[in-house]
Amino acid sequence: MVKHMEGNHIKIQSVENGLILENVHDFNAKHIFECGQCFRWKRSADGSYTGVAYGKVINVKSDEENNSVRLLNTNIEEFNQIWFEYFDLGRDYGKIKKKLSEDSVLNTAIKYGEGIRILKQDPWEMLISYIMSANNRIPMIARSISLLSEMYGQPINYKGETFYAFPTAEELSKAQLCDIEKCKAGFRCKYIFKAIEMVQDGTIDLDYIKTIDIESARQELMKIPGVGIKVADCIMLFSMQKYGSYPVDVWIKRVTEHFYLHEDVPMKAIHVFAKDKFGDMAGFAQEYLFYYAREMKIGSSKGENK
Repeated sequence: MVKHMEGNHIKIQSVENGLILENVHDFNAKHIFECGQCFRWKRSADGSYTGVAYGKVINVKSDEENNSVRLLNTNIEEFNQIWFEYFDLGRDYGKIKKKLSEDSVLNTAIKYGEGIRILKQDPWEMLISYIMSANNRIPMIARSISLLSEMYGQPINYKGETFYAFPTAEELSKAQLCDIEKCKAGFRCKYIFKAIEMVQDGTIDLDYIKTIDIESARQELMKIPGVGIKVADCIMLFSMQKYGSYPVDVWIKRVTEHFYLHEDVPMKAIHVFAKDKFGDMAGFAQEYLFYYAREMKIGSSKGENK
């Protein structure tokens, strides 16, 4: 089977319990799953990553030398329905990198995370996950997501291990605040509880927000307690395909000020800069810059998480 990819064609071969994708360029599992955009993927000793998305468990291993990707615990039907879009395989990242590399800083940054792809994740899961992310570290975010999923998500068995789908708003609507607090997200639990309520009663319509412009979408998302500008921008970039978003965390603030603005500025000034400089490609630039800044610890002698 052959699947069209912008500027290329992916060849798909069925193997036992999975697929081998050949002729896949710009796909590095480490870069994708460790660039701060997702929280439910774990690295195995063989370099593969196992994760849960859209109610499915899948194991992913990339081979950049041979431009191939192995997907286990899936099939052609699921690939066509879920994974082709989830991994953004229809997009030519080579073209994006070529354009962004006209900027000297990005020309260097891209070399550190050249295999990044921005996942098309579920907006509901991203809303709750990024509310959990506020002033938090990635291991703690992952733990809280895991606990919430174990309490309310549907179980999925893979290789003798039980994984859990991320619970729907309806499934979580059965929880009281004291139940939500068991996921150990601290002060964020009351925001999660309110977000569940607002999505369930229709005050917030994530499908609608996905269809509107960035500024309007940001304002709608920020009606939810616990959703500030950075959290809203993460939700838009990682699940709503609003690639003009430029989430500003500590690393992005440092790298943008260090290389471009040369002074400490408010977040609004960084957003204005990113829109003017990168336009609709700001989100892609952000991911390459984030990976570069964190790898090189730009502006800091300490490692920090997104």
